[in-house]
Amino acid sequence: MAIRLNGLRTALPVGLALAGLLLAWEAAVRLFGVPAFVLPGPSGILVTIAEKSNILSAGLLVTLTEVAGGFAIGTFIGVALAIVLVLVPPLELMAIPLVIAINSVPSVAFVPLVLLWFGLGMASKIALAAFAVAIVVLLNTLQGLKRPESEAINLLRSFGASRFGILFRLRLPAAMPFLVTGLRVGLARSTIVVIVAEMMGGYGGLGQVIYQATAMMDSLTVWAGVVVASMASLGLYGLLVALDRKLVWWR
Repeated sequence: MAIRLNGLRTALPVGLALAGLLLAWEAAVRLFGVPAFVLPGPSGILVTIAEKSNILSAGLLVTLTEVAGGFAIGTFIGVALAIVLVLVPPLELMAIPLVIAINSVPSVAFVPLVLLWFGLGMASKIALAAFAVAIVVLLNTLQGLKRPESEAINLLRSFGASRFGILFRLRLPAAMPFLVTGLRVGLARSTIVVIVAEMMGGYGGLGQVIYQATAMMDSLTVWAGVVVASMASLGLYGLLVALDRKLVWWR
């Protein structure tokens, strides 16, 4: 009950602030007579979402499939590589400089290359999302796996724990908060790179809806696509918050 009350106290100010912002936006558009192609009001965007729900829902399904597929693959690769690097320290010394160098380049910079390698279908978007997620999950999980102090590790060794025993009993629980942080950052990065990739070349998705609407100077549809993408991202973020509470329940 206390958790629900705390959640309500947190959500209520955010909801009121958002409602106030939307009302001020609508009032300003109507008061100053701003044309829809410059900045449509929230009411016009909502009407467009309702009118083009079929197109937007189809695009949303494609985008979510690509993001979810890449997110799952990237998470698995990132965690697996982090475990390997912790268990084999010489590999970490060789791999981490390369990983950091790759991470310093924005994921969207690789979009043209991946489109050439994997084509314009869903495979290229899933690959880009997996890449964006794997790098950040790897770095965060590796940091968490190395978090336990040497005294705690030596204590487990004195009781006969193997490297895998220490990994599962000490390192992985300590890495959970870092892993969840990496998942949150990776989700945002994967969503961005998928939508950008859809805009640069694709057969469907919200990015392609936004691109086609831009080509036709349809400002309302562009805004509708952006709003739907934002709402979907918030929904996915909410799932990660719930996952955080399950995996890192002791915080």
